Parts: sequence; structure tokens; C-alpha cells
Amino acid sequence: MAKSSANGAARTKSPTPTWHELAAETDSKRAHWVRGRNHTEFVACGEGWQAVSVRPIHLGLDALAAMHIGTSRGYLIVADHLRGVLYVMVPPGSDHLFAGIPCVRVLGRGHQLLMPRSVNDTSAAADWIGVPCDLDDPLLVAPDRLAARLQDLAPAYAKAVAS
Repeated sequence: MAKSSANGAARTKSPTPTWHELAAETDSKRAHWVRGRNHTEFVACGEGWQAVSVRPIHLGLDALAAMHIGTSRGYLIVADHLRGVLYVMVPPGSDHLFAGIPCVRVLGRGHQLLMPRSVNDTSAAADWIGVPCDLDDPLLVAPDRLAARLQDLAPAYAKAVAS
């Protein structure tokens, strides 16, 4: 949809990227990683959030896409491209929702996750996919909806991994 500016020139609204596009390992991301602005740190899980670990990454991305949640809202989501894992942060105490789902595990108390130190930091092992608007009060994904989508999608991924 085009908008007209004051001088009459048409501006097009840029489309919002998909979860898959945000997670893509682009030349721009690789260059950023090489330049060294990739400060990361281990953060304890289980206090303000738990991390749902989904492997392969595409299973997690497909689940997020199926949930129809916006990519620009600022959800706390990190990809580890080196290990092929997507970490989706959910409220603590929701691990029971993910029990028995193939390709999924929950990191709660006693676990640590490598995370970018700030919204400007990223690395191949800790890449912001959902960039939180506020690191002190992050937006978390609804665990019941995520578990339902993963439950629907995971069996096909588990069969593909097993063969």
C-alpha cells in the first residue's frame, strides 16, 4: 500500500519480515559477527522466563509463524546457528506444557543460556531473532499456544531426523 508524502511522491510501506527471514544467516549478519560487536553472556534461566529449546531451528520458526504472532512486537527469541537451536522464552512454570513433545526441551532453574548482552549485540551462537524492546521486562511468548503448535508440527520433524 502506497502513502503519499507532502511533495506527492509515493512511499511504499516496507513489509514486516517473517520469522524465517529474521533467522536467516545473511551476509550482513556474518559481517557483523566478524567485526566483533558480539558481546554475549550466560544468563540464568527460570527466574523471569524459561527457554524452550527447539531443534531444528525451522521447527521453532514454523511454530512461531503458525501462531501468527508479529515479528516486530519484541518477543525474547534467540537462535544458536552453530548448534541449530531456537530458544523461545516463555513464562516460568510452564514446562509441563512441553512434556513429551519431540525435538523440544525446556531450560528452567539450574540452566544457563548464552544470550546477547544488549539489543545491539549478536553472534552466530546467540543471535536475536525477536529483539526485545525492554530487556528488563521482555515480552514472552504464550506457552500454551507455542506448545500446541509444536505438538502439531514436531512429529513430522522427528520422523525426518530419525530417517
